[in-house]
Amino acid sequence: MQSTIARRLTILMLAFVVAACGFHLRGVADLAFSKLYMKGSASISKDLISALKTNGVKIVTEPEEAEVMLELMSDGVEKRILSLGGTGSVREFELFYRIKFRVRDASEELWGQEQIIESRRDFSYLDTELLAKSYEEAMLYEDMRRDATRELMRRLVAQKPKAKAVK
Repeated sequence: MQSTIARRLTILMLAFVVAACGFHLRGVADLAFSKLYMKGSASISKDLISALKTNGVKIVTEPEEAEVMLELMSDGVEKRILSLGGTGSVREFELFYRIKFRVRDASEELWGQEQIIESRRDFSYLDTELLAKSYEEAMLYEDMRRDATRELMRRLVAQKPKAKAVK
C-alpha cells in the first residue's frame, strides 16, 4: 500500500517536472501549403510523401493543381575510404547521402535558393565480416535517407512564399 502511494506520487512529480520544462510531443508541422506537386525522382520520395500526407498535405499529380512544386533535382550516395590498416587494407569508410532540391510556387517563382541536404556516417570495415558489414552499410544509407527526409520536412516548414510587392 505504502509503495503504491509512493510510486504514484513519484509519477505525478515526474509529470509535473516534464510539463514545467516545456516538453511537448512534436505534433503536425506548420506548412505554408496544402497541395504539393513533386517533380523528379529520389530515393526519399516514398518517405517524404508519407511525411507530407501525415501533415495534411495532398500530393497532386498535375503541377497546375498544386500550390507548391518541390523539385527533387538530384540525390546520390558516395563512399570514401577514411582510413587504412597497416597492411593497406581498408579499416573505415565514410558514407555520404546528398539530395538537391528547390521549391517553387504555382506561378513558378522560387521560394529561395536551391538547397542541398547532406548526411555523413563513418563505419568500420573488416574483410572477415563482409556480409554483416554490407548489411550495416545498407542500414546506414537507409538511416541517412530518413534523416534527409526529416531535414527536408524541417526546411519545408521554414520555407515561406516571398511577399508580393504592393503597388
